[in-house]
Amino acid sequence: MVLGSRWGIMRMAWQRSTCGFALCAGMLACGDSTSGTGSGEQSMSSTLSPETGNETTAGGATESDAEVSSDAMTTSPTTMPPGTTTDEPADSSLGPPVGFDVGSHPDAGIPDCAPGMGKGGGGSDPEFSYLWAANSAEGTISKIDTETVLEIGRFATRPDALGSPSRTSVSLSGNVAVANRSGGITKIFARESDCQESNGMGGLQTSNNAVALAWDVEECRAWYLPFDYDSQRPVAWAPGEWNTASCSWHDERLWTAGRFGQQQTEVVLIDGDAGVVIDTVDIPGLKADQFGLYGGAVDSEGNFWTTGWADGNSLVRVDIDNMEATVFPGPSVVGVSHWYGMTVDVDGYVWNCASRAARFDPDTEDWTLSPELPWWNAGCMADAEPGGLLWMGSQGLLAIDRETFEVVHMWPTPSSYGVSIDFYGYVWAVSGNGAHRVDPDTGEVTSYNGLVGAYSYSDMTGYALNTVGGGTPSG
Repeated sequence: MVLGSRWGIMRMAWQRSTCGFALCAGMLACGDSTSGTGSGEQSMSSTLSPETGNETTAGGATESDAEVSSDAMTTSPTTMPPGTTTDEPADSSLGPPVGFDVGSHPDAGIPDCAPGMGKGGGGSDPEFSYLWAANSAEGTISKIDTETVLEIGRFATRPDALGSPSRTSVSLSGNVAVANRSGGITKIFARESDCQESNGMGGLQTSNNAVALAWDVEECRAWYLPFDYDSQRPVAWAPGEWNTASCSWHDERLWTAGRFGQQQTEVVLIDGDAGVVIDTVDIPGLKADQFGLYGGAVDSEGNFWTTGWADGNSLVRVDIDNMEATVFPGPSVVGVSHWYGMTVDVDGYVWNCASRAARFDPDTEDWTLSPELPWWNAGCMADAEPGGLLWMGSQGLLAIDRETFEVVHMWPTPSSYGVSIDFYGYVWAVSGNGAHRVDPDTGEVTSYNGLVGAYSYSDMTGYALNTVGGGTPSG
């Protein structure tokens, strides 16, 4: 078990309890899968094939957002030494996990249905921890178990399979929404117990491997909401309201954004249960480009933050209560024509990521820029510790101190675009045919190479949403 790591709440896990899906944000780990013997800035790699989990050779990937194909993964020699991963059992002598918000064992007078608090009697393993990677070239989304690094489900994201999905977001209930770049949003249930009979075939028909079922056969799709945008990329869940009577999240809403042609851009708020549009707001003044609003994230209040892709782009905030849109000038840096990844951290700062990191303070409306970073970076995500690390990906995984911008880690991985963190504390890099799990402390890599043209700048696990909005009940 890793304790005292500078990057925050080390092995956050979704805790099994009588309430179902509740975040165990303990000061001690709720569950821990540490990796073997790697030390220093060196990576050890093992790769699992989609069919058998047997080891194969890892490779690198290059990809363009404007043109994605199933040939996006290109293999190249690697200098990383071979190795394996090991799972170390949690140290039972440490006792039950300590509730982060209470500083004592959670069983002592804490309500059974309190999100963000571990239950000492609930066991040390998470209920589940999945990474959802969009297979852009195939029109599907893959469900990957972050503990076993195996694909346990694949789902079509649009009836015609031509949606080119890219951004995914996981709600506090654990369900995923995926945006199709060619238009349309699909929600998929994480638990089979939530899926309902819909195809008239009797029993439950749902994918449980790397093969997607036909659109009319799959029964774990909650809903599909079509849009006729020329470009639809951002998608982000808002926290919702915690209901202690039902021990579940209610009123979960979903943000997305789309563009018609080169100019008209709008942000949309969706009812996450019903899959219908609640409200829409036009965003004026954005520069013309082929993609429009590019990345999206929410803050602790559920407000939507999104960034335009065009050179000299803008940062947009939309208030969840009144749909009021505010457009801020984006960071202007010589040599950075486009900002790619974005996230909101636990301190409330908004981040844009490319070859530099740009930090926006909503209180002062000021940008602070990092120096030029060693790699061209793309996706990014912050860990849960206030003032902790920002993880960025492209040629590998880069971690910088969010206050000083000092480079803390440079872990070699097969090329990556999307970056996410799972509820065991591993950092993931996704691109092409690979999803690569990295131990943040050792750099040890375990890869799954069964994806098809994957490309995701998004909260693929739900970690970012839980960091800013899942620790305490809302309302």
